[in-house]
Amino acid sequence: MTSEYRTSRGEEPFRELSKKSAQLKRILSRIPDEIIDRKTFLETIKEIASTIKKVLDAVAAVSALVPNPNARALLEQRKREFVKYSKRFSTTLKEYFRDGLENPVYLSALYLINQTNLIMMTVKDRCE
Repeated sequence: MTSEYRTSRGEEPFRELSKKSAQLKRILSRIPDEIIDRKTFLETIKEIASTIKKVLDAVAAVSALVPNPNARALLEQRKREFVKYSKRFSTTLKEYFRDGLENPVYLSALYLINQTNLIMMTVKDRCE
């Protein structure tokens, strides 16, 4: 993870957000290798869902520590966008199991990685 996607704040919620966002990106990056094995892929999907929830919890914890109302509002906006792309990812997975098209899953995972990066850049640029 490059330094632009890490926060230098040492408080536990900030460290947890950095850790969980990196974990989510690592799990999402495994999709191309694991999508061909249905059982493994289903386990990966469960792991993604769990980690998405942990990222959202971490964002909420960080947001509570941000004194600047404008920075907090921007972080909340990023969180809403992340939720939107998470739901879109879920929809894309349902379509994959119906239609068997892999590329939309890859693209949706990339969008989710991008949203995760946007959250981390917002924290780094506005909340430190």
